[in-house]
Amino acid sequence: MTSESDGHKELEQRERILREREVELRLREMEAKIHTADAPFHQTVKHQPENSPKPWMKNLILGGKLFALGVVALVAVRIASVLAGFIIVAALGWMSYKLFFESKKTNS
Repeated sequence: MTSESDGHKELEQRERILREREVELRLREMEAKIHTADAPFHQTVKHQPENSPKPWMKNLILGGKLFALGVVALVAVRIASVLAGFIIVAALGWMSYKLFFESKKTNS
């Protein structure tokens, strides 16, 4: 009985050693693939479509949009200030009419 169990243990030990060697061999192969000196080198090229605008043209368009936005904002502020002035003058005129002219009509 002991010879069978010894044989079985010896067989398991040999299988374990064989598996460890296989794993070590696979690891060495993987490391060799990773650390190869003649790894393929692919030169990349930026793809530029034929009909795309040039980069300076994009910046020019962006600058034009920014300038137009500034002009629109300036015009909007001017219009708002003129409108506010009209509203203030109208409110002052209405209040002065109510205070000075309307009260005299009701007293007479």
